[in-house]
Amino acid sequence: MVTRTRIAPSPTGFMHIGTLRTVMFDYFLARQTGGQFVVRIEDTDQARLVAGAVEGLLNTFKKLDLDYDEGPVLLTDGTLGEKGDFGPYTQSQRLHLYKPYADKLLTDGNAYVCFCTTERLTEMRAAQMAAKQNPRYDRRCAALSPDEVKARQDAGERYVVRMRIPEGESRFVDAIRGEISFNNADVDDQVIVKSDGFASYHLAVVVDDYLMKISHVLRGEEWISSTPKQIILCEMLDIQMPIYAHVPLILNPDKTKLSKRKGDVSVESYLAKGYLPATLINFISTLGFNPKADQEIYERAELVKLFDLSKVSRAGAVMNIEKLDWMNHQYLMQLSQGELVAVVQPFTTLDLSSLTLQKALMIERERVSRLTEFADKLSSYVSIASYNPEVLVWKKSTKEDSLLQLTNISNVLSLLEDAVFDSVTLLEAAIKEYINSNGLQNGNVLWPLRVALSGLEKSASPYELLWVLGKDETLVRLQQAQKLIG
Repeated sequence: MVTRTRIAPSPTGFMHIGTLRTVMFDYFLARQTGGQFVVRIEDTDQARLVAGAVEGLLNTFKKLDLDYDEGPVLLTDGTLGEKGDFGPYTQSQRLHLYKPYADKLLTDGNAYVCFCTTERLTEMRAAQMAAKQNPRYDRRCAALSPDEVKARQDAGERYVVRMRIPEGESRFVDAIRGEISFNNADVDDQVIVKSDGFASYHLAVVVDDYLMKISHVLRGEEWISSTPKQIILCEMLDIQMPIYAHVPLILNPDKTKLSKRKGDVSVESYLAKGYLPATLINFISTLGFNPKADQEIYERAELVKLFDLSKVSRAGAVMNIEKLDWMNHQYLMQLSQGELVAVVQPFTTLDLSSLTLQKALMIERERVSRLTEFADKLSSYVSIASYNPEVLVWKKSTKEDSLLQLTNISNVLSLLEDAVFDSVTLLEAAIKEYINSNGLQNGNVLWPLRVALSGLEKSASPYELLWVLGKDETLVRLQQAQKLIG
């Protein structure tokens, strides 16, 4: 079966990390079958729109290197265009497409005009809640005659259109959760056309999915309660219902819903923290779905091939930052020197065209999880900040011995051929030969050497530092350390 999937965000801010997981599941399903992945902007709630949100969304797609087949696109001049044959892909530009369906619902008696004011509805719901009843519209306007409706409309009264929920039961087979059923008596008469003339979410989404030939609708589990309204609309309009799949929530470590109140939730915030796009996609795609028990790192093509909706967990998945850090480190370790320079440069003001800093990157990536951590790590390779000379003394040594060891190792290194400094392995072999042949303790020699080169109590190994700094800079720093401790 060739699938057509869609992601239909509201332009109210940045892309939520949970939305990214749904995007990836949509993407895998479409690519797996040679189908299409569609982006559609659901902006019928005009009061909640955020300027630039659509552009931000599309830029996030670009940063993640996610391609889609149809939807709005950012043109080179910064304006929005479209690609695909089922546009426009923004609901506010599709109002004329929804009207015939709303009219059919009214004509068939499956919808009615409602003139109730906001104040009246508020009082009604308050009374229902006081009586411990589920708040729902009481159908006061459902029995209005056509003549009365027309007269009130002609008089300029504001109104909405509500669907008339039938008796009985609504059921569907969720591709993740299995069969789900609802008692229609628990479903409210949903507004399908608002007083501003905009179709509501429920009518627009049903009509759009039908007209755009969407085969699978993937969305968060919080939308399960909306599904019976959409099933009923499909039946009333005699249109085919798509396959629904409700993805479980992403949770905080305390198992509460991931929300802005408890941490970052946007994809952009994770990118800004220094997580690689490939890491985010791998991590978020395997939250609640891991095709192989003995594997964590996947190529995107692997996930496309292995994805299976029926194997997505029904339980919420915890946003484990420690695992995300671990995974980002794995991806950093796979990058070439040129690739590493390219991804780190936006996170530091240092010019990474320097060979010394490029070598430092290759060493320091062993000790970082995020791109933001490189800036501090690299600073000591440019210049050493002032440090307490006592740090140069190994815990089992003395100041006098540390000075002696710094002097001697400096002499040893000055006699090494320049080519030795091109290899960490050769440098390590040369220094160990000096230590062993003179009956010295590793700590007495290596500790002051490492601190003299880095100015830090914790740093890369002295062999790595020697390789990065090179012979000339190494001797300069050792001389400075001797003066400091002497």
